[in-house]
Amino acid sequence: MANLKEIKRKIKSVQNTQKTTRAMKLVSTAKLKRAEMAAKQSRVYAVKINEVLSEIAYKINQYKNGSIESRFFTNNDAPKTIDVVFVTADKGLCGGFNIQTIKAVRNLLKDAEKQNIKVRLRAVGRKGMAFFNFQGVELLTSYAGVSSNPSYEKAQEIIKAAIDDFIEGKTDKVILIHNGYKNMISQELKISDIVPVQPPLQALETSSLMELEPEEGGEEILDALLQKYFEYNMYYALIDSLAAEHSARMQAMENATNNAKERVGILTLAYNKARQESITTELIEIISGVESMK
Repeated sequence: MANLKEIKRKIKSVQNTQKTTRAMKLVSTAKLKRAEMAAKQSRVYAVKINEVLSEIAYKINQYKNGSIESRFFTNNDAPKTIDVVFVTADKGLCGGFNIQTIKAVRNLLKDAEKQNIKVRLRAVGRKGMAFFNFQGVELLTSYAGVSSNPSYEKAQEIIKAAIDDFIEGKTDKVILIHNGYKNMISQELKISDIVPVQPPLQALETSSLMELEPEEGGEEILDALLQKYFEYNMYYALIDSLAAEHSARMQAMENATNNAKERVGILTLAYNKARQESITTELIEIISGVESMK
């Protein structure tokens, strides 16, 4: 009977876990719908501003006549110091979502060490902070509570610190890493060189409408465009990461719920088997007692 009580206790425990994971899945599904909508709406603007800046970088590199010079568009083939801004979640229970970003950062650190490049880490999200703190890796800056509640103001603060150091010559490159939203069931790791701004991989058509001419006020316009480019890339990384986090958690909780259901089935089978054995034993004892009294 003690065995039956133990099995029944385990069944109850797994069923309670199943209720929790099912509820968490429903919450993540509801949050995903809002985050997915925000990410899709922002993606159009993010893609377009990246295209514009890439085309400017292409034009500057194509027509190097000294009319426009900017460190933001000058590629450094031998960087000595790199700033890496990476985004992870503030919470767990989302499968391998955070691991993908952490692996990418660790691989970058290994490659940089081989090339004798110094890497400074700027962490966004408690999970990434906790991992690298445990590993004894120094973090230049840390931002907790931003991943779960992104805002444009926080995005400005995070990226401004990295860009200011780039302008002052403390770093030669700024890289942004985050695990982004692909669809309801998968995420996509994204690694972007924020500065120097990279020209497109394929050469642009000569019929491009954009022309660069040194006019009065042109530098102010370019600076304003660059600032918007930096800030919005950071902001989009935050909301894109949040949508991906919710989709990963939804999948993780669905898998956990299914596993709990399967476990309940196995335990129920074991309970019924043990109960049958107990009843059979009792019957044998009763029959044996009756026979001994004859």
